[in-house]
Amino acid sequence: MRAFALTEQRDNDMACKDILGLDHLDAREIDRLTRCSVQLAADFRAGRPNRSLEGRRIALIVDQPGWRNTTALELGARMMGAHVAQPSISLSGSEAIGDLAHYLSNWFDLIAIRTPSLGKMTELADAATIPVLNLRTRQNHPCETLGDLSFVRESGRQLDGLCVVAVGAAGNILHSWAEAASRLPLTLTQIAPRRFWIDKTRYAGSNIHTTDDMAAIFGADIIITDCWPSDGAAEFKPYQVTGAILDRARPDCLFIPCPPVTRGQEVSGDAMTHRSCVVIPAKAHLLHAQNACLLALLGEQG
Repeated sequence: MRAFALTEQRDNDMACKDILGLDHLDAREIDRLTRCSVQLAADFRAGRPNRSLEGRRIALIVDQPGWRNTTALELGARMMGAHVAQPSISLSGSEAIGDLAHYLSNWFDLIAIRTPSLGKMTELADAATIPVLNLRTRQNHPCETLGDLSFVRESGRQLDGLCVVAVGAAGNILHSWAEAASRLPLTLTQIAPRRFWIDKTRYAGSNIHTTDDMAAIFGADIIITDCWPSDGAAEFKPYQVTGAILDRARPDCLFIPCPPVTRGQEVSGDAMTHRSCVVIPAKAHLLHAQNACLLALLGEQG
């Protein structure tokens, strides 16, 4: 996988080749992206859209179902002045990925793609001469986590020393939080049955922990959930986050379940209406975090 090439242009400017995972950014880059996202969110609410992408051309490839981040990408890019086209491309089709990358590079300034395989996305990025932004794979979901971090920052929390607890299996959400923890001075604890634990050896640092004890949730600054795996629903029943559990959590904790949420499985209905549940305002930051990535990848100042 190609490492990021950072080019300093101005104090608040960052240009990097691709964003395929948070573990290929450093703490400084993540800090800049979250700060830019917070500013873009403020401008959005004030009706002051950033127009820095005027005339830029973005290919939006939707190679697997899902509406939130692809809709946010198209809306956000258009608000910033970009032209967005959705070519009907699959990286699992008959056309060579390298050929697709070269053809797309002829016409576009950036590729934003949601596709199942991170490996195939990396192959596309390696062949393309333009930046590639990961909108989701089955292995990771960097913009989702970046959006949550931006919301946490906007809420007045420092990322340094943050205690994040993720209740769920080792899926793409957990992996992106582990990518973030490998770069930031925050602590990540996964709560799940043992056979669903993340492989901590894949990530740098010693601030990623695993446990099957739900009591670990009570010291969290941030609580994340993900949907139950189809082959482990019975094993996850003791790990449902309920309103009663949130009552025992820190009074200032932020509960951010990952959508789509399944009430009656990873969360109870009363957890979704609990005072600590901030999923709606938190997920608004997905649009702004992705916009911050577009500005960084295209070398524009946020």
